[in-house]
Formats: sequence, structure tokens, C-alpha cells
Amino acid sequence: MMKKKLLLIDGNSVAFRAFFALHNSLERFKNANGLHTNAIYAFHNMFDNVMKKEEPTHVLVAFDAGKTTFRTEMYQEYKGGRSKTPSEFREQLPYIRELIHHLGVKTYELANYEADDIIGTLATKANKEEYEVVIVSGDRDLLQLVSDDITVDITVKGVSEIEVYNPEKVAERYDGLTPAQVVDLKGLAGDTSDNIPGVTKVGEKTAIKLLKEYETVEGVYEH
Repeated sequence: MMKKKLLLIDGNSVAFRAFFALHNSLERFKNANGLHTNAIYAFHNMFDNVMKKEEPTHVLVAFDAGKTTFRTEMYQEYKGGRSKTPSEFREQLPYIRELIHHLGVKTYELANYEADDIIGTLATKANKEEYEVVIVSGDRDLLQLVSDDITVDITVKGVSEIEVYNPEKVAERYDGLTPAQVVDLKGLAGDTSDNIPGVTKVGEKTAIKLLKEYETVEGVYEH
């Protein structure tokens, strides 16, 4: 039986990459009403490229529902210190959603959760016998989902440059770690983009070394 292919796109992340891909041309991309259109234009190009490359049978674009999630309830400083979202980007988001709907694709968001959570849930719930899953995002946190059935395409820069992550690529990027160990790596080393502190004086190299020896955070504490 031919496997179906589910394409899951991290809407906020890809739209943000699209905005900065043409950030230098911000004033050139403006319509008669003064609306900036660089993110809309670049998102359309990126979306088009991915659709042609992957040829999915099923597609969903997930969005963040807002700034507060169950994570901010647990840790108030989560994502703190990020610079304010540019208004030129914010004004384009409703039109990016509209563009997606006009292309015949569904979007989804859920109060108290991030796009990552929706993507993670759907990717792991997709029946492995029936679906091959491809995730597109700029967020390396999603590499924890990589498996033989789940590929994560990380947008690197511009509109077309993408790094494709399968289990071998994750091992290559993190010196032999498995996708499941990415969570422990983030916990130990922290994550500046999400303002997660990690363990004092433990950076990525030390975290990788510890996880290669003790496998998990729990394993590190036990020893």
C-alpha cells in the first residue's frame, strides 16, 4: 500500500523566516493601502516550494494561539527577553492565514498551546503504517520528533534553503545523540531563544558528552 504523506507546517516560524528573508526590501513590498507584503510574498514562495518538493496528500498549517501557554504558567520567564514582534510583520499575519485558506489548506491553533504542540501531537498520532510525516519549521526543538517515519525540514535562511533531518542527520548534528535525547540536551544546556536557563556552566558540548555517557538527565543525576 502506498503511504500517504502528511505535511505539517509551523505557521508562525515559517512566516517569521519569510518576513526576514525579504526584510531588506521592506519598503519595496508595500501595497497602495500601505500594507507591507514582504512576508506574504515570501511565505507564498516558501509554501509553493515545499508543496512541489514534498507532494503531500494531507497538509495542515499550525499557528500559536497567543503569548501565554501552559509553559508560561509553569515558568513565567519562558520566552522572556525576546525583542518585540515588528508591527510590519504582525500586520501581515491575518493575510498569510487568508492566503493559506485560499490555497485550500486548513490552519489550526489552540488556546494555551503553541504550534509545536499541535505539530508534535499530530505527527506522533499519525498512523505509522499509513503516513509518512514531514514537518517544516525554523525551530530545532522539533528535532525530538524525528524518526524513521517523521522528517523535520529546518528553514535555514532565505526562501529556499532547507536542512532535512532524519535520525542520521540528528546524530551527525549532535555528535551521536538520538532524536529522543534532544529534550535532555535542551534541559541541560538551556535554550537562549526560549529563555530556558539550563544547568549552570553546562553548554551544548558538555551536555552532549554527559548524555553520551549517561543517556538521560535522570541518568546524569543518578551518577
